[in-house]
Amino acid sequence: MEEVVLHIDNLSKQYRLGLVGTGTISHDINRWWHKVRGKEDPYLLIGEENDREEEGGDYVWALRDINLKVKKGEVVGIIGKNGAGKSTLLKILSSITAPSSGVVKIKGRIASLLEVGTGFHAELTGRENIFLNGAILGMTKTEIQTKLDEIVSFSGIAKYIDTPVKRYSSGMKVRLGFAVAAHLEPDILIVDEVLAVGDVEFQRKCIGKMQDVANQGRTVLFVSHNMSAIQSLCPTSIILDKGKVVASGPSEAMVRRYITLNTEDYVKNPEEYFKNIAHRGSGHAYFKNIQIFNENGDNIGFTAVENSKVIFEITAGVKSSISDGLQFCLYFLSMTHKEVVTNTKIYQIDLEKVVDGEIVFKVVLDKVTMRPGEYLLNFWMGSGRSKGKYDVIDGDLPPFQLTIGSTSQQKDYNPINVQGYFNIPSDIVY
Repeated sequence: MEEVVLHIDNLSKQYRLGLVGTGTISHDINRWWHKVRGKEDPYLLIGEENDREEEGGDYVWALRDINLKVKKGEVVGIIGKNGAGKSTLLKILSSITAPSSGVVKIKGRIASLLEVGTGFHAELTGRENIFLNGAILGMTKTEIQTKLDEIVSFSGIAKYIDTPVKRYSSGMKVRLGFAVAAHLEPDILIVDEVLAVGDVEFQRKCIGKMQDVANQGRTVLFVSHNMSAIQSLCPTSIILDKGKVVASGPSEAMVRRYITLNTEDYVKNPEEYFKNIAHRGSGHAYFKNIQIFNENGDNIGFTAVENSKVIFEITAGVKSSISDGLQFCLYFLSMTHKEVVTNTKIYQIDLEKVVDGEIVFKVVLDKVTMRPGEYLLNFWMGSGRSKGKYDVIDGDLPPFQLTIGSTSQQKDYNPINVQGYFNIPSDIVY
């Protein structure tokens, strides 16, 4: 029988909105008296969920009745919308905050990558911060000295290792912070959105390192909005929604179900949906709405016929602080999210078209030439000159369905087998 290293039983976490206390001294004393006697807080309300769309109520359940068993060597993905309770769960497991009720049993040493680079001192060099950050994460000086060369090599910033961290870019800090944390040797590794920052090369390196940890028989809990990373790294996943586990199982099936939940939310209110999804980037420009039309101007949702013209209408917010220009690109990815199937070229957006901090532009695909099947959409805005990304949407939109045309010869097509990379002819109009 495989060893269970993490056992969560009826775990719940409730927060009070607004004031920290109960509001009166007598109630605070009563709460304290119940606590010292080991009794439940008498001022906990029953049944309120973490629903960001509802107003009112002084309490909110960030987590409610979570039950989970993770065996030694398992790699489990945790996916869900912003506010679903993912980070709260990891903070409880990391002993950063205590649960309101329930039990967590952990067997072995645990290490957390919740805020990569936490504890860095701006005036110290990268080398000195390796020792400082390593000590904060629980490594001994001897351990750090033994692994110092590996850490520096993994970070990819050896040239700047003796430069004060205050001169590092945000990406360099993340590289160094992850490099330190990745060389811990815990029994359980908890990772929260460390791939949100950093270039593609470093993200691949991070995923590879986590796979190495898993191959060594250690347990990994991985939170990410990057469905590619979830499916490539985690055989199984759980979906959190409003503080509850709504589904668990093989990652591919869970990603499909998560996207289905997103589709329902998108249909209800597209603009509200875009406010709540994960926006990864500096935020100097950000996606506000995306609609898809055919050549007749009909809104086709996320379904199109192969070889047809498809028009993406993009509404984006643009901050006045942009000085390096604004670029846009659209990618289609196979449903396994492991291969970039196709993309449009990178477009330079005309900032003179910005009105009151907003711009609307259309990307016209003359002919969608992929084979029929399901694809995930990836939208990117950034600056080519500074190589910075302003906003990225990756796997949070409903899947794009490409149906078979009347003349299709590809009746037995399986989208999972798609590999390769090619451009779709396209134009941009305002």
